[in-house]
Amino acid sequence: MGASGGFPIDLILFGMIAAFLVLRLRGILGKRTGFERPAQAYAPPTPAQGAPPAAPAVESTGAPVNRTVPEPSTQIGQTLLQMRGVDRSFDAAGFLGGAEQAFRMIVSGFAAGDRVSLRSLLSDDTYNAFEEAIAAREAAGHTQISEIKALESMSIEGALLRGSVATITVRIVSDQTNLTTDKAGHPVIGTDAVTEITDIWTFERDLAQRDPTWRLIAARSA
Repeated sequence: MGASGGFPIDLILFGMIAAFLVLRLRGILGKRTGFERPAQAYAPPTPAQGAPPAAPAVESTGAPVNRTVPEPSTQIGQTLLQMRGVDRSFDAAGFLGGAEQAFRMIVSGFAAGDRVSLRSLLSDDTYNAFEEAIAAREAAGHTQISEIKALESMSIEGALLRGSVATITVRIVSDQTNLTTDKAGHPVIGTDAVTEITDIWTFERDLAQRDPTWRLIAARSA
């Protein structure tokens, strides 16, 4: 995926309005995963260098989230190793844990119209597209009602390193409900039925910079 300047805004304006969004989470990640937000005081403990990946996260349904990292022998795996060469704190398994939290925070922030939270997690072009969609929804008096029922799997499907700038593409499969209502509470778009959704999100970070945040630069539904 290219730089944020090439981000397809129409995918956000139409795709994200109808996207299946989750409730706000309070949790936030630490520097190990690279999704830390400085405004948050809490950061979970990080694994020691060379420690095995943490156990899969578990949804409220009790089902584990299947996280897939490409083998080091693959082209993507080799690129991930090169990223670790630029930033020794980078860990692909930890990155996926961070991507999960970022997914939850971004989609819940969009549903709630939380521009402050979104600003720190999105590239400029992506934020502008989200903000336009939020403003249009607010102007229409619509309300987003969303819930994630299960996060089934997350897998790294692409990786690119240009100098010190890294981009990683993640496939996210989840079961969600989503319903947008008008001022009178009548359905406008979506449904309260559980639907399986596959999202393809691309994150970017300059590994040479002190800022550990991986920002979303592209999002679409598969």
